[in-house]
Amino acid sequence: QVQLLESGGGLVQAGGSLRLSCAASGRTLSSYVMGWFRQAPGKEREFVAVISRGGYYTRYASFVKDRFTISSDNAKNTLYLQMNSLKPEDTADYYCGASQRVGAPERSSEYPYWGQGTQVTVSS
Repeated sequence: QVQLLESGGGLVQAGGSLRLSCAASGRTLSSYVMGWFRQAPGKEREFVAVISRGGYYTRYASFVKDRFTISSDNAKNTLYLQMNSLKPEDTADYYCGASQRVGAPERSSEYPYWGQGTQVTVSS
């Protein structure tokens, strides 16, 4: 099975940018649909973005569209989330997940494999 490790989180001012990485080991990323989710304190984990096997298709939550970009580098076996124009409400722990479901699922329950998360804090 795949193991996932996120990195790249940190503290940034509103309007700034961060790039999150999710390094995979054990299996190749192209075998999975890959998603980014986030969880703020006291809230449920929510969908952010998903990329299909092979990277042919992406979809985003409405609240991040045109600000965030999901991508993958098969040579590095790594998933990315480029986050621009960050807002204080983007503050959360960000998680990457791997799914073997068909399509591009948005429910966290459809992702059996998760990393440990990376914290993003956006100050106003």
